[in-house]
Amino acid sequence: MSTVAVALCRPGFEVEAAADLAEIATRARTVSTVEVRRDSGFVVARLDTTAGPEAWRRAVADAPPVFIRSHWIGTGPHPIAAPRPATAADEPRARAGREVDRITPLVGAFEALASTAGHEPTWQAPFVEHADTNDGRALSTLARALEGRLAGALAARGYASATSARRAHVLLVDGATAYVGTADDPWGSRWPNGIARVRAPAGAPSRSALKLAEAITLFLGERAGTLLREGLSAVDLGAAPGGWTSQLVARGMHVTAVDNAALDPALARHLNVEHVRADGLGYRPRRPVDWLVCDMVERPARIAALVGDWIAEGRARHAIFNLKLPMKRRRDEALACAAAIRARIERSGIEASVALRHLYHDREEVTGCVLRER
Repeated sequence: MSTVAVALCRPGFEVEAAADLAEIATRARTVSTVEVRRDSGFVVARLDTTAGPEAWRRAVADAPPVFIRSHWIGTGPHPIAAPRPATAADEPRARAGREVDRITPLVGAFEALASTAGHEPTWQAPFVEHADTNDGRALSTLARALEGRLAGALAARGYASATSARRAHVLLVDGATAYVGTADDPWGSRWPNGIARVRAPAGAPSRSALKLAEAITLFLGERAGTLLREGLSAVDLGAAPGGWTSQLVARGMHVTAVDNAALDPALARHLNVEHVRADGLGYRPRRPVDWLVCDMVERPARIAALVGDWIAEGRARHAIFNLKLPMKRRRDEALACAAAIRARIERSGIEASVALRHLYHDREEVTGCVLRER
């Protein structure tokens, strides 16, 4: 069974996810052949030579994926159950034997993986995952049922460790086929299917609040309580009706909401909100703020230039923003924008990290985050 890298993505973005995966494989000095099935919600790269965890980790650090939600290294595809009945006449016999043993073949696949591991074969409890498609979501009940049973079976064989830096993963292609593998902490997702579960604040005026909540969870993690706290200040460009503003004021921050359109009435009356009717592209604050957030519908290069200027000129310390991507060359545009932001900040002598990710709540866009280091 060949070694594979498996990556989950938003359906329709398989080409971009495949490019992310191929770039990582190249930097890890392994040859890959990437299989792309449009609208499948995942891609698989067959690796001709196996890259060790350290080489893969360095490659991910050098070329962080933008369009991949979760990815891991393993083997497959593995048959884990008999195929569906070929005819309606076969269905009663299939139902009579519906207690299909999928655990034994899955455990066997992990045992084979453990025998070739160049490290102690212990992993955190497995994520049993599926693609974010209609067919994939139909497997969610099966995935939940398998997850606990597989965790117990792996623990019984000595493969479980809650403190391991690696997690076991299974991707159910369908009810009869799966890929298995493991991911290291620095590049494996913290959530099943690579989807963070977030909530909007009570009374949030738009679902865009979920987008910012996901960005905060993904980019800031445990630092969110320190970097977004009561007493800090932010400017929200293109704020109306106030979804992103609602996230920030819920954390006790003071927000200058910039938009010529009207804010949600409750937000407009909030003591920590100042509504400035102005064009977001031209607005500049009277004094520096802690955060710039921006969800304006504009050309991505223009937003990238705006964000770069705000950070480089010291108008904001950190930023979270969206880039609305063109229909073609989406990945190229995203990477070019990230490079432009980095170049602008570096010229100013400021040290900051720049990251882009295609979030679950994004559509034809990516979300970016700039964090000033000092």
